[in-house]
Amino acid sequence: MKEEKGHIFSIFDEVIPQKEKESLLQQKSMVLWFTGLSGSGKTSIAKWLERKLQEEGVLCAFLDGDNIRTGLSNNLGFSLEDRLENIRRIAEVAKLFNSNGLITIATFVSPTFKMRNLAKEIIGEDFHEVFINTPLEICEERDVKGLYKKARSGEIANFTGITSPFEEPETPFIEIRTENKEIEECGLEIFKAIKDKIKLK
Repeated sequence: MKEEKGHIFSIFDEVIPQKEKESLLQQKSMVLWFTGLSGSGKTSIAKWLERKLQEEGVLCAFLDGDNIRTGLSNNLGFSLEDRLENIRRIAEVAKLFNSNGLITIATFVSPTFKMRNLAKEIIGEDFHEVFINTPLEICEERDVKGLYKKARSGEIANFTGITSPFEEPETPFIEIRTENKEIEECGLEIFKAIKDKIKLK
């Protein structure tokens, strides 16, 4: 360590590289970006996967509307402009988790190519798009919160799948067709697709 003009320079001035943190955790970080219609099963499948990864000794961070909209993005509405800003903020947070060696699971409708491309640009090569492909009619049948009913009656404007489009991913990392499948079956498909990439044994 040396002193120069009143400042002490040392190894402690350097940011610990992502690879060192991955080595400590014995895992390769990545961001799994779940996209799909409201009610498609994104959150349920993602939570199953998070539990499975933890059982395998993998440390994850979980991001969804509940923990983002109540804090980081509580000043945003649901216009396309605000939704784009919400995705930008989420992607920046996911990038930080990723740089610290974590497997980050983010579940957001993110309905347009523009939104998902923005997230990919921010996160970089560790971005992995997971398309939870569930037919609209099944999503409406599940409608636990009554959102589709309100959208159909005009109570909710710009609702994805009804009055606002959902642009299906063209080349996702993995596409999960949920029709006639249980949550565990869908989660296992994703787990099998990533286990070698994160160096699970």
